[in-house]
Amino acid sequence: MLSAESAAVVRATLPAVAGALDEITTRFYGAMFRDRPELLDGMFNRGNQADGTQRRALAASIAAFATALLEHPDTRPDALLSRIAHKHTAVGVTDDQYTIVHKYLFGAIAEVLGDAVTPEVAAAWDEVYWLMAGALIAQEARLYQEAGVRPGQAWRQWTVVERRTETPDVVSFLLRPADGAPAPRARAGQYVSVRVEMPDGVRQLRQYTLSSAPDAGLRRITVKRVTGTPDGEVSGLLHDKVQVGDELSLSAPFGDVVLDDPADARTPLVLVSAGIGCTPMAGILAHLAAVGSPRPVLVLHADRSPADHALRGETEQLVARLPHARAVFWYERPGPEETAAREGLMDLDGIELPDGATVFLCGPLPFMRHVRGRLLSAGVPARQIRYEVFGPDLWLADATS
Repeated sequence: MLSAESAAVVRATLPAVAGALDEITTRFYGAMFRDRPELLDGMFNRGNQADGTQRRALAASIAAFATALLEHPDTRPDALLSRIAHKHTAVGVTDDQYTIVHKYLFGAIAEVLGDAVTPEVAAAWDEVYWLMAGALIAQEARLYQEAGVRPGQAWRQWTVVERRTETPDVVSFLLRPADGAPAPRARAGQYVSVRVEMPDGVRQLRQYTLSSAPDAGLRRITVKRVTGTPDGEVSGLLHDKVQVGDELSLSAPFGDVVLDDPADARTPLVLVSAGIGCTPMAGILAHLAAVGSPRPVLVLHADRSPADHALRGETEQLVARLPHARAVFWYERPGPEETAAREGLMDLDGIELPDGATVFLCGPLPFMRHVRGRLLSAGVPARQIRYEVFGPDLWLADATS
């Protein structure tokens, strides 16, 4: 897909461009938000802007896409972009915004690299950009169509019908469409964006996994309060302000880490999580229980303590409803009353993994990297391991830093 002329230029300049991508993306976001501040209102996560995770994810995706084009010049690496396309549709990205991004991204490239950006270099990287943008635009159009919503207009009002405290820092919200109409189709493992207005009047959004079985009339999200520097402003608002009867603006459901097989498939599943990474696993388990799935399921979860393990009781009940399911829990601080779980961090030694299993993985990045390595060592093929990242996908960025 990349022309031979451009491929030669990109190959020669990729080390310099990749080495400068952090500075390029920093300048890009700074200039774009200076001139187009409306993009921060209901589109970009300013927390991810402040801590740099968004620019690192963008830099990693550009470098990975360019590298894939060079390694496979006759194909466009669309599969590499699937996760990004789902994230984009969940926040309402539209085609015209790629032109805006192009303007500020290439302005930043010219600023950082200076005279090294000859017309030939600019043309080659322009080709890379529009190949990447074109692939995303096509995928996003399909996702909007499948969700039954117009591009950029995936939002509906939902009413909170139940609020439940799961742990001291985790709350679940059960929601129903405020207009009474059926909800868009959802698949187990998907997420929705929640858009709220902050005290300063700026709308911010975050993605939360659907932690219950997909349902035509109800959705449940389970939200952990984010603490740090700074604290999570959206999770804090949801915890402190939102009560039964309030309305929230939710997007249609998106996400590519979902059950692909029919509900009655017998392919074994291994659901591996840590902390709040239990939420997609709870949704998958609830769906399997709802359809009476006979497939073998192994649930593996690690947490700080039983009191910190959100949805534990529900997980145990769902496992009990499935004829071929079992669960193993690890706790760093199990306490003297906890006799069924293992102590410490998750350790797969002694865990018999079912042959031919599809593995779903969710939790902090260091946890997922460690567990994925153990799974690969145990003979699980990489194509059978699927992972979900909360927030910008830093898997590639961390791998190359």
